[in-house]
Amino acid sequence: MKSKETEFTELIESNQGIVHKVCRIYTDTPVEHEDLFQEIVLQLWKSFDSFKGDSKFSTWMYRVGLNTAITLIRKKNRTLATSSLDSQSYFDIKASEYDEEKEERLRLLYAAIKRLNDVDRALVLLYLEDLPYREIAQTLGISEVNARVKMNRAKDKLKEMMTPKS
Repeated sequence: MKSKETEFTELIESNQGIVHKVCRIYTDTPVEHEDLFQEIVLQLWKSFDSFKGDSKFSTWMYRVGLNTAITLIRKKNRTLATSSLDSQSYFDIKASEYDEEKEERLRLLYAAIKRLNDVDRALVLLYLEDLPYREIAQTLGISEVNARVKMNRAKDKLKEMMTPKS
């Protein structure tokens, strides 16, 4: 039987792309990205016992990650408050790197997404992950109809931002 720490580490390593994506849309520098990544992992660990398997692990992970990012951004106005890990809470999680070419192609889209409000950013991130509206709504704590309406409005905003003005 796996220990709680081993199970947690394996789940985080296999789903760390979720945390990186959340960090990518809520931070501007590599240092902020790393700080937010660590804070989200810490919050995931602190609330790991509350994960009961009622939803997919990835849905729960998005919810904790997005709530952590939005809370920290709102509290510190983009200055991230972080908690240090004591030696007993350290996890050796191997970080995977993003493809540089892919990053460049996404740069403009992410720049536009960052100009959206906090909730719309979260909504677009989940939509880009091809999550069904039911799961997006569950993650954000809104109705499925509300998620669809908000997504259509966010798409319109992004189109407007990304369309060159003549």
